[in-house]
Amino acid sequence: MGLDIMHGNDLIAERVKAIIAEQALIEASELTLQCRLADLGIDSLGLVECIFGIEEAFGVSVPFNANTPDQPGFDISSVGAIIAEVEKLVARQAA
Repeated sequence: MGLDIMHGNDLIAERVKAIIAEQALIEASELTLQCRLADLGIDSLGLVECIFGIEEAFGVSVPFNANTPDQPGFDISSVGAIIAEVEKLVARQAA
């Protein structure tokens, strides 16, 4: 069972990276977990597009308020943080 969860998390990570890479106009393979969206050239509109892409791809509702991006209920500090948040949302939805 642990292997299935790990495999599922790998799939989540790859899909989140693909969504972010699409907005950054780079290859997903160029992303690291430490990359910050601002460093990738993703502005506030690109961030909102990433959030919408994540919601659509995983059928989840991301607790993010574009009017207060500095106080998110969803950690957007790095690619790795976003992946971890999506994994939590997907796990909650599955429970």
